Amino acid sequence: MSWAAAISLSLFHIGAVAALFMFDWLNFAVALFLYWLSTGLGISMGYHRLLTHGSYDAPRALEYFLAFCGALAMQGGPISWAATHRIHHRNSDKPGDPHSPRDGGWWAHIGWILLGEANHNDTRKMAKHAPDLAKSRYYSWLNTYHWAPIAALTILLFAIGGLPLVLWGVCLRTVVSLHATCLVNSATHMWGSRRFATRDDSRNNWLVALITFGEGWHNNHHAHPTSARHGLAWYEFDLSWIQIRILKLLGVVRSARVARLDGPVSARKAA
Repeated sequence: MSWAAAISLSLFHIGAVAALFMFDWLNFAVALFLYWLSTGLGISMGYHRLLTHGSYDAPRALEYFLAFCGALAMQGGPISWAATHRIHHRNSDKPGDPHSPRDGGWWAHIGWILLGEANHNDTRKMAKHAPDLAKSRYYSWLNTYHWAPIAALTILLFAIGGLPLVLWGVCLRTVVSLHATCLVNSATHMWGSRRFATRDDSRNNWLVALITFGEGWHNNHHAHPTSARHGLAWYEFDLSWIQIRILKLLGVVRSARVARLDGPVSARKAA
C-alpha cells in the first residue's frame, strides 16, 4: 500500500465533496479552465500524445509548458507517466500491464495507484523506460518535484479566492481529472466498440472521449499509437487533435503524424 497516495487521494476527495457545498459560478469557471489546462493541454496533448508517443513535433518551450500543465493534474511527473504508459502499450492486457481490467476493474481504475508500483518520485527507476525524457534536466526535475506546480497553484488560488476557490480549482478539479483519466485505463478496456482487431481489449468509448479531450477513442489509439489524431472518423470528437491541428495551421506545431481509417496499423506523417 502506498500510504502517501492513499492519504493524499483521501484528502483531495474530501475537499472535492466539500467544494460542492461552496458553489460559485466564478469558482466553477476557474475549475473548468484549470481542467482544460491540466487535463486537456497537460495530460492529453502533453504527457500522452507529445512526450509519450511523439505524435507531433513542437518547440521546446511548448513542450515544457505542456509538461508543466500535466504536473498540475497531480498524476505524477512526465517521466513516470510516460514510462508507465509505454509499459502499458508493451504489455497491454497481458502480464506486466500496470493497469489491466483483466486484473479487475477496480485495480485498473485506481487500485494500481494505491497498491501497484506507481513510483512517481523514483525518477531513476522510471527513467529506463523513458530514457529520451530522462536526458532533459527539466523533465528530471519536474518528475521529482511534480508536486511543486500544484502546491504553487494552491497558494495562488487561496490568495485570490480563499478556501472555496482552492476546493474547486484544486481538489474537485483534480479528482474529476484523475477519475476521467483512470476511465481510459479501466472503462475503455471494458466497454465500447472495436474498430480494429488489436491484440488487447482496447475499445472506443464516446463518453470517456468526451470528458478526456478525445482519449476515449482508445481502440483507435492502440491500433495507431503514434497518431496525433485519436478520433479517426468525422463523428469521433477529438478536441486535442483539433487543438494540435490549429497549432499546426498557425505554424507552431511543425508536423503531426496522422493515421487514416483505410491505412495500415501505423501512423502516417501529415502533410
